Amino acid sequence: MSIKKKIILSFFISFSIIATLAIAAYLDFRETRNEFKYLELAENIRGKTLQLRRHEKNFFLYGDSKEIDFIHKYIGEIEALIKDAKPYTRNDNLDKLEVELKEFSLKFERITSMASGFHEELASLKPKEPSYLFLIPIIKATFLEHPQQNAQLLKRFFRISKKDGYILFLKKLGDEIKDLRKSGEKIIEISKELDRGARERVQNIINVTKVAVLVFLPISFLIGFVSLFYISQSIVNRLKKLMLTIEKSGGGFFSPMPFPEGHDEVSTLIRTYNNMAEALQAREEQLRKKEEELIQSKKLAAIGTLASGVAHELNNPLNNIHISAQILAKEMGEDCTGVIEETVDDILSQTFRVKKIVGNLLDFARSKEPDFQKVNIVDIIKKTYAQAQKITAFKDIEFLLESPPEVFLQADPVQIERVFVNLFTNAADAMEGKGKLQVKVFPEKDAVKIEVSDTGSGISPEIKDKIFDPFFTTKDRGTGLGLSIIYNIIKNHGGSVTVESTAGKGTTFRIFLPRDKKEV
Repeated sequence: MSIKKKIILSFFISFSIIATLAIAAYLDFRETRNEFKYLELAENIRGKTLQLRRHEKNFFLYGDSKEIDFIHKYIGEIEALIKDAKPYTRNDNLDKLEVELKEFSLKFERITSMASGFHEELASLKPKEPSYLFLIPIIKATFLEHPQQNAQLLKRFFRISKKDGYILFLKKLGDEIKDLRKSGEKIIEISKELDRGARERVQNIINVTKVAVLVFLPISFLIGFVSLFYISQSIVNRLKKLMLTIEKSGGGFFSPMPFPEGHDEVSTLIRTYNNMAEALQAREEQLRKKEEELIQSKKLAAIGTLASGVAHELNNPLNNIHISAQILAKEMGEDCTGVIEETVDDILSQTFRVKKIVGNLLDFARSKEPDFQKVNIVDIIKKTYAQAQKITAFKDIEFLLESPPEVFLQADPVQIERVFVNLFTNAADAMEGKGKLQVKVFPEKDAVKIEVSDTGSGISPEIKDKIFDPFFTTKDRGTGLGLSIIYNIIKNHGGSVTVESTAGKGTTFRIFLPRDKKEV
């Protein structure tokens, strides 16, 4: 972002804050309006419930049927007010009031029904004495207000026992009226709580509005001034640092500045300077590495020339010794002593090991390109292990091969055989002649995956990344070229080789070889 845009942005931030406050004020106004509307509904509910209780008392006091109509009217009005109030709040008291109102209505219906039936039955009621007939109108007028007292009158002045239907009816009626009055008290209590809650909500909104005006308005102006000051200062400070760094670069000291996050003119200058400094540093580092590679290349070339000469001189007599020992092993009869057999086996073992060292030296010195042919990798593995079995170190090793009978691919059979010779002999050394050597071949559509696992001592994490380096070895004997040659052969075949190992639990080499390498 350019400096001009940053200045515009600072003003835009201030304007945005003011606009945000205006929107917040509008939303607060709407919320306040809703709360006042809810407060009005709560007050109306409170007033209607008081009227409902007043007419309920009048009904029980005077028994006037008009009071029944008033009660039904107020129940309907309260239900409508509850329905109107629900969109403004999620108050559980509204649901409680609605439930309690329905209960009140049902209880009142039962009482009015019972009272109507009792009026009709009073006509057949006869007192003990004719002079007590004047009590019947009194009972009709007051049984709703005082059902228990009227039950006592009936028992005393009329031929009625405690278990008579009139007495039981008045007792049940008294219980119903008492239950109805409890419901009415709950309705009053809930409506009172609704009114109180609505007033508290309105008061809270008024308090929040006061706080917003007194706190956020000064903060908005403060943020505007701070943002403006910060933008201007950040530009000036970065320009000063850039000037000092450029002055140092004039003396040949190229030190990159911290990478800028912005996209303004100053950030562009810093990035350009950093790119220049990094390019110069990279060039110096590249020159240093090239010089080191040149020195190392000369050393390796000299070693390779020496190794090649020595290997050629040793190869022919070594082959003669190995072939002679093989012939001698075949020609030995049953009458040969164990010392002779052991000596011949030792000759074969040692010549195989020396041949491996000579072969590694030749492979390292020549670095020959692979001669691709269609080969069955399973046959190469079996053939290589069959040769290795002639060595004493392999006699106590259990060999397992999991593979289809035939897995074909394009590869150099001689070089691939060299790979497995090195892997098998390394595994035998790691297991010290005892353990399990397992080879798994997984043919895939375009490649073949091979796993060679042993139960040897494993490789420690400290040297795991170095095992493919030339001349790196942890053994007292050997050249340290075996795994390096494996890596180069697989790489020249267009594949890859990785290793997984845990110290003390064994090692697994995974080789990936493409099936078709006609283009290589």
